Amino acid sequence: MLLYIDVYKRALMTELTISEARKALLDLPEKLARTPERAVTITRRGRPVLAVLPWEFYESIIETLDILGDPEMVKALRESLEDLDRGRVVTNAEAKKRLRV
Repeated sequence: MLLYIDVYKRALMTELTISEARKALLDLPEKLARTPERAVTITRRGRPVLAVLPWEFYESIIETLDILGDPEMVKALRESLEDLDRGRVVTNAEAKKRLRV
């Protein structure tokens, strides 16, 4: 089983030159909040040099990288996905009972 997490879709990224980004910088947080785009690519001479993204998206990428960098966490995640595939699940009520919550 391959573990694949899609954190970046180029099709949803706006490209701005550095000059355009400088002019638009103050409006970018609101623009990203209103659109399905997850980041803005900043280019210099037609080549990507920076990405501007919402803080929450950045944090989710870092958290994902932390998890994927921990072999025990990856193993647990794969086992959990296998449990789901095989129907080995419990209800929320049963989980709370087992955890004494």
